[in-house]
Amino acid sequence: MKSIFPDKLKKGDKIMVVAPSDSLALIDEKVQNVAKSRFEQLSLELSFANNVSELNVFDSSSIESRVNDIHQAFLDSSVRGIFTAYGGYNANQLLRYLDWDLIKNNPKVFIGFSDTTVLQNAIFAKTGLVTYSGPSYARFGQELFFDYTLEYFKKCLLNSETFRIFPSELWSDDWWLQEQDQRIQTINTGWHTINVGKTTGIMLGGNLSTLNLLQGTEYFPNIAESILFLEDDSESSLAHFDRDLQSLIHLPNFDRVRGLMIGRFQKSSKVTLENLTTMIQSKKELQHIPVVANIDFGHTDPILTLPIGGEVEMTLSDRESIITVLQH
Repeated sequence: MKSIFPDKLKKGDKIMVVAPSDSLALIDEKVQNVAKSRFEQLSLELSFANNVSELNVFDSSSIESRVNDIHQAFLDSSVRGIFTAYGGYNANQLLRYLDWDLIKNNPKVFIGFSDTTVLQNAIFAKTGLVTYSGPSYARFGQELFFDYTLEYFKKCLLNSETFRIFPSELWSDDWWLQEQDQRIQTINTGWHTINVGKTTGIMLGGNLSTLNLLQGTEYFPNIAESILFLEDDSESSLAHFDRDLQSLIHLPNFDRVRGLMIGRFQKSSKVTLENLTTMIQSKKELQHIPVVANIDFGHTDPILTLPIGGEVEMTLSDRESIITVLQH
């Protein structure tokens, strides 16, 4: 399927927040005030879909409310970008009820990560619309250490030039939503190349355990000629990541996957670069493709903005590894 690229954002554009998983009501007012200020600094007009603050026993809202909000955002011709409020667990409830023609015929920026992975890859599979794995609305509410995340958000969504990715200098894995002033940063050791090689492909992926919810359905994208970018959260472990990755490897067209990018793991997962390398190198199906790990996307901070359905070029060597996002 041919990729459909939405127009990039520009100053004065209106954006709309939707909550396809957890409700906006869960996000502290102080965090929202910081986010509001950030969008004002970017000269983006902030708005909210009708039902984003509904809250039920599952920390979410009804399927009907969430679907209506997504349709509202895509239908509103004044809205140029759609941001998910946060993550959660239940966005896959919506897939059967979304109007895919409506989404395809009203292409616009759609950004989020974590549970949003299920919507983003389904949107690409059903419509060809390129979406963006990157900071949700809540992430813009970080008072500290947001510079790298903001830099690559701008490079990907406020500019049209091809850009090279570089590792962050520092990273953090803390409960910033509750403790904005008590954050701890760690020196980043940089990317970890596991298999060398050079390739170009279509970026697909996001949160691995969420992506795998789409397997066997009409909503799973064709991974042939892709470069998969995969990460998991604090509920993961090496064993969980191993079996979830193996599930992808068993797909009929995995032999046409061109490369693999792995996001940085949270500390509680106890996944290290050493045991991850051992696991990756144990799989014969991965020996012929470039593989790099410890990249700035996933559930630690900071995070990149990356196009799901867009092109990326990787050149991995023992001396230097280069990753470039090819803009359209």
